Amino acid sequence: MRASDSNLSDPSGGSDGSVIEVEDLTVELGGNPVLRGLGLTVARGEIVAVVGPNGCGKSTLLRCLAGLQPASGGEVRVFGGPPVDDAAFWRRVALLGDEPAWYPGLTAREHLELMAAVHPRPRMDVELALEVFALVERGDAAPLNLSTGQRQRLSLAATLLRPSALLLLDEPERGLDAGFRRRLAELLEAYREEGGTVVMATHDEGLAAHGRQVSPTSAGVTA
Repeated sequence: MRASDSNLSDPSGGSDGSVIEVEDLTVELGGNPVLRGLGLTVARGEIVAVVGPNGCGKSTLLRCLAGLQPASGGEVRVFGGPPVDDAAFWRRVALLGDEPAWYPGLTAREHLELMAAVHPRPRMDVELALEVFALVERGDAAPLNLSTGQRQRLSLAATLLRPSALLLLDEPERGLDAGFRRRLAELLEAYREEGGTVVMATHDEGLAAHGRQVSPTSAGVTA
């Protein structure tokens, strides 16, 4: 699998070339602090694994980076500016969070074809994506007729098929067997080698070992 040189969006970021800059980030949910005083800088071409126990704020941090969770205090910059839930932002950023709402009546292959049609110059064609994500034999099945692991692989295929410069992945290992978790690590390394940047929340030690590990568990953590 090889992306063309133009597949990655404009990689410009902060004044020092950082893709992500987080300063003194605080988030409160229902009056309870989830993140407090967090600082984080992520460079272009870096893989960062956000680790820690459930409830420590990993998913909240990813939602802040995606512009989907307002901060109670501090500053978040992605590609040099605040993350905004608009088309220009999502041309650069691909997010894998909760399982998507699948289109009724569309097969797994048709979901990927739709993704490829919406995003010009996809990183791989649909048939290659089905092969890479071990879905060739299930391409004509509706997503809801797939197993949990197969649906997760379909979600990953849709996320990695489209062009992007930043991947935000929330527990991408969910439902995957050990063999495909290793394959996923290889796919993320290939994305990084193309110049992409990855931030993922994960409980998988093998995946986390492929990146710089940070944890939001300590107040005032800076990474």
